[in-house]
Amino acid sequence: MRILGINALFHDPAAALVVDGRTVAAAEEERFSRRKHGKRPLPFSAWELPERSAHWCLEQAGLTPAGLDAVTYSFDPALARPARDMGLDDPWDPLRLEYARRAPEFLAEALPGLDPARVVFVPHHVAHAASAGPASPHPDSAVLVLDGRGESASHLAGRYRDGKLDTLATQALPDSLGLVYEELTAHLGFLRSSDEYKVMALASYGAPRHLARLREDVHPTGHGGFRAHGVDWAALAPPRAGDEPWTQDHADLAASAQAVLEEVLLELVHWLHREAGGDALTMAGGVALNCVANSAIAARGPYRHVWVQPAAGDAGTALGGALHVAAQEITPEPMPGADLGRGWSDDELRAWLEQAAVPYEEPDDIAETVAAELARDGVVAWFQGRSEYGPRALGHRSLLAHPGRAENLERLNHVKGREEFRPVAPMVLADRAAELFSRGPVPSPYMLFVHDVAPEWRERIPAVVHVDGTARIQTVEERREPLVARMLRGFERRTGLPVVVNTSLNTAGRPMVDDPRDALECFGSAPVDLLAIGPYAVRRGRAFG
Repeated sequence: MRILGINALFHDPAAALVVDGRTVAAAEEERFSRRKHGKRPLPFSAWELPERSAHWCLEQAGLTPAGLDAVTYSFDPALARPARDMGLDDPWDPLRLEYARRAPEFLAEALPGLDPARVVFVPHHVAHAASAGPASPHPDSAVLVLDGRGESASHLAGRYRDGKLDTLATQALPDSLGLVYEELTAHLGFLRSSDEYKVMALASYGAPRHLARLREDVHPTGHGGFRAHGVDWAALAPPRAGDEPWTQDHADLAASAQAVLEEVLLELVHWLHREAGGDALTMAGGVALNCVANSAIAARGPYRHVWVQPAAGDAGTALGGALHVAAQEITPEPMPGADLGRGWSDDELRAWLEQAAVPYEEPDDIAETVAAELARDGVVAWFQGRSEYGPRALGHRSLLAHPGRAENLERLNHVKGREEFRPVAPMVLADRAAELFSRGPVPSPYMLFVHDVAPEWRERIPAVVHVDGTARIQTVEERREPLVARMLRGFERRTGLPVVVNTSLNTAGRPMVDDPRDALECFGSAPVDLLAIGPYAVRRGRAFG
């Protein structure tokens, strides 16, 4: 059974390929087009399809569109209601729905040879749910989906048993935790449907002094539902223009919104556990990218296991749609990891370097070369293996640095052109994580939870410690990532620190580096000391001296 999954309607267009229940490939269109998030979530862009990522997925398996059994589209227009009837201010939404209804025609044009009759509409939140439960190591699990909006709802709670979803609750629009957080993002001067993680980071600098007021408009209602709309943000803090500095009022408002979000999520999780039982919770939807809230669920919720889809945003619905249809015939395999995107052989990488006419070396072990450079306090661009699916750099497209220099946080934010309050993350071997970090799930391979940094380590690895004493860690298992593990061990031998700073290999406003050209362009334009691309090392002094 050969199924191509497509996400296209709102934002983060992506494609994924599932063959006989196994995830073969998944990639976001932004990595090919170099447009952040692929497109803006406007009705006028709803017709745009992830053509390049879809064709690449098919090439990975040697398939043509005519050889597909199904193509899934992660939105079902038959379930949609007019925006005005749902209390949404979106006068052009009928155009979006018309594009959705015509998706089979558009897909047949983009994928010549595809029979439009093979296009299957999968409800948006069902696609999110299938990217969590069946893709996780816990196929029999409770599942919680929360985002901005789907066809007519913003939430799904259910239970997977034997690969089949039993939906237990949904929340009708306009109530939406995701839309509330999006509104706050815009109010605070950031880009809506893009920069919500900046609000989460800013929240750590504030106090939740508006929590009581926010509870009036954002609160659980019982039976697995909630109210979340109608917040008068301007009454709580003045709006911020994007080029203005943030104030304590802005940080306090972010902290208040974060606190009320966590309260509602915890109530939803406890309700779901009472209804569905079990010891595993899987999560997807854009709200599930809020790693601070995820940690509250893991620490204070009733589940022993909490697993979050690494591509929890709309990109993940491409995979979820394909897995949902596959599950009608076969029990899908859990996703093998997040490294589901493009990769290149050593020979291909060498050809890129020679075409770019940059001097390079081939050391005996690139991991040891990088460990030595990091120990000297160099910044390293790390380009290895297949690129990641989702917004996190997980050791394949990363910027690495020494965690023991507090100034490296400011240094990396300068390299990337980011706001000064944004944290960077620690990468640590899974078998060492418990020595340094607590109050969070371990292993944590997808960087989707925050952990408390042990007091005795805070002064030793200050670059990765956020203002509230936490860190969003990535744990590395040696059997899964032997090259990264070897680099970490080499760095610890030289410095006594089992941690390396890991942040995404990109600059502000640009998608994560994906192909060798992107890596060379980023290396050439940013103050990075060494590019480790496959087994090869390119040094700034030699390349640009």
